Amino acid sequence: MMKESELDTRQRIDKWLWHARVVRTRSAAAALVTSGRVRINAERCVTASRAVKAGDVVTIALDRTVRILKVQSFAERRGDADAGRLLYEDLTPPPPPRAEEPAGGARDPGTGRPTKQERRAIDRLTGGDER
Repeated sequence: MMKESELDTRQRIDKWLWHARVVRTRSAAAALVTSGRVRINAERCVTASRAVKAGDVVTIALDRTVRILKVQSFAERRGDADAGRLLYEDLTPPPPPRAEEPAGGARDPGTGRPTKQERRAIDRLTGGDER
């Protein structure tokens, strides 16, 4: 059984991920950890019962992104999104800038379908549908 002082300094990783609102349910947090997509201080974590402490860096592979979070504090209960954001510092680098669309055939949004003349010009440019 943990003492009261240990409860304030450590928490299970699945519970912390759920409290920090990284995932929707605690069982989803446990599944994320056991699948090997969570690292604590660059070390792969495969058990949901692994404890995290303040200052640990948690790296999470979610969908198509990777989030890097530094544990700041813990919560007894799961609160709203603002309370969840207070539990960590987000160290995730900003995404790289997206490349612009190529000019060949790209149209401004909302300009509608191309006219027959524009469609033939696009076909000549892209080399499609030669007759």
